[in-house]
Amino acid sequence: MYKELEKFTVKGNFTFTQEDNLEAVCNASETGSGVFVVYAAKELIMVGSTGTVQNDGTLKSKNGGLHDKIVNGHQFAKTGRKYSWPAQMKKESIDTLEVFWFETFNSDAKSIPTSVEGQVLQNFLDENGKLPRWNVAF
Repeated sequence: MYKELEKFTVKGNFTFTQEDNLEAVCNASETGSGVFVVYAAKELIMVGSTGTVQNDGTLKSKNGGLHDKIVNGHQFAKTGRKYSWPAQMKKESIDTLEVFWFETFNSDAKSIPTSVEGQVLQNFLDENGKLPRWNVAF
């Protein structure tokens, strides 16, 4: 796990298979904002975030928080991950995804979600010379 994520205390994780209902297995916060990282066979394949910090230092978040961003965020096609992830997993012969999520902006932590996402992606780029494969446009 990346050191940028270790300081966040409101966090969780879940696994997802092609047969699972992503909305049912996702235990991410429905009110919190932050980042999520996705692994397939211990390989980081994606980093995402939700929540925008306003000029006055408050957080603007969408209804549904991290949970909604993970489940309904668009990826691979103009459709929610609850549909596109199983299809992509089948295409790539991925059995299980491990998803870790972290609230980065709350009463205890004040880290801008997109900044934390960028730090993790930058470190991955520095280590691997490329971005995680699901962060690249298809």
